[in-house]
Amino acid sequence: MKNFFSSIANRVFLILLTGMLIAASITGWLADNERRNALLELYNSRIAERVEQFVLSLDDVSPEARKQVLQASSHFGLEAGLVNDTEHAVDANPALAALLKTRLGTDRRITVSRQTDCNLHPNRPPPPEEMPEHKHPPIDCQIVYVSLKDGTLLKLKLRSLRDPGSLGRPPLFLSPYFALFLLLIGMLAYLVAKMTTRPIKQLADAATELGRDIDQPQLKESGPTETRQAASAFNAMQARIKRQIQHRTHMLAAITHDLQTPLTRLRLRMEKVGDEDLRRKLIDDLAAMQGMVREGLDLARSMDSAEAKQRLDIDSLLDSICADAVDAGQDVTLEGHSHAAIMAQPYALRRCLTNLLDNAVKYGRYARLHIAREGGGSQIAVIIRIRDGGSGIPEDQLTAVFDPFFRLETSRSRDTGGTGLGLTIARNIAENHHAVLTLRNHPQGGLEATLRLPALA
Repeated sequence: MKNFFSSIANRVFLILLTGMLIAASITGWLADNERRNALLELYNSRIAERVEQFVLSLDDVSPEARKQVLQASSHFGLEAGLVNDTEHAVDANPALAALLKTRLGTDRRITVSRQTDCNLHPNRPPPPEEMPEHKHPPIDCQIVYVSLKDGTLLKLKLRSLRDPGSLGRPPLFLSPYFALFLLLIGMLAYLVAKMTTRPIKQLADAATELGRDIDQPQLKESGPTETRQAASAFNAMQARIKRQIQHRTHMLAAITHDLQTPLTRLRLRMEKVGDEDLRRKLIDDLAAMQGMVREGLDLARSMDSAEAKQRLDIDSLLDSICADAVDAGQDVTLEGHSHAAIMAQPYALRRCLTNLLDNAVKYGRYARLHIAREGGGSQIAVIIRIRDGGSGIPEDQLTAVFDPFFRLETSRSRDTGGTGLGLTIARNIAENHHAVLTLRNHPQGGLEATLRLPALA
């Protein structure tokens, strides 16, 4: 659930869906109130019409004939009788009372009260509307007191719905239209959320790919104004970064390349030094300088290699590298097979693996290589592990050793040579291949380098 709310698309979807449901609920509530008021007004109008007809019929007959009319009131679904007063009734339906005054005249005395225990015509079977409440709406009785023309007070007792506004209204959440409404609202909110977050996702994907390969194609500057502005700014940033990397790489390559010529001349001149001990020291220093220059040139090439990628059998490449190391007298063994192919720059990847192998032999006396294949489908990866026999390095420096010219304060062997660029070059080449290079101290001793390369399906 936490991962669900971490997505901006899901958050926008929930906000939109919640807002739409709240707006729909408020609108539905207002519409329901209007419907209830309209039904109540219509219901009161019908009751007022019945009362008006009955009252006018009594007004038109003589007092002697009123008894027969009152007895016949049961045929109209009501009880009627003449009373002396309103029996302390409280007006419970001002709207109906006002409607009766409008129809019968304002000079009449009219009071409308309500009785919950409606016992109308107890000797007659109950009509359908008086069935149990789970089948029909609850029924009450309304008591209408209205004065006739001669001042006689008439009492009318008739059935009425307790809540006329609910007549014929099904439960909202049981309505199939409500389910359809929720479905349509959810689909709309989902589409809006996806449309809103699509440019952000495209920008994030482009930034991720840019970190892997600076030569990625630029984003299309299309869509709304804000999206075009973001894409334009991103493309401009990519172009600036690419120029800066190229300038730095070219400058470093030019410096290291141009130093080769004077260093060669210095070596020729040092051969003429008469003091043999001094000549040997100078030549050793010069060799160290030439090694640094070569490493610097390799570093520049590893950051911006123009070598074309091609399909490689990683098992054959690794077997060739290990064979060359054994021929050079190094203690190197290889185990396992991946039976996988990769897209790689052959010389660059060879340099990456050679640097890791030389580093293991130099500081750990030997190198034990193991290659395996992991995953399936489109997620196949080749895992190469190189373990040495050294004492490892401090945990807090496992990442720092990838920095250029970084040297451990305490070497893992007596020979502390090197320029501090070997692992930096290896990591740059790995990143150019969308691979991951990590180091760890093996539980059984020694340092283990792990290279995870994406393989072809």
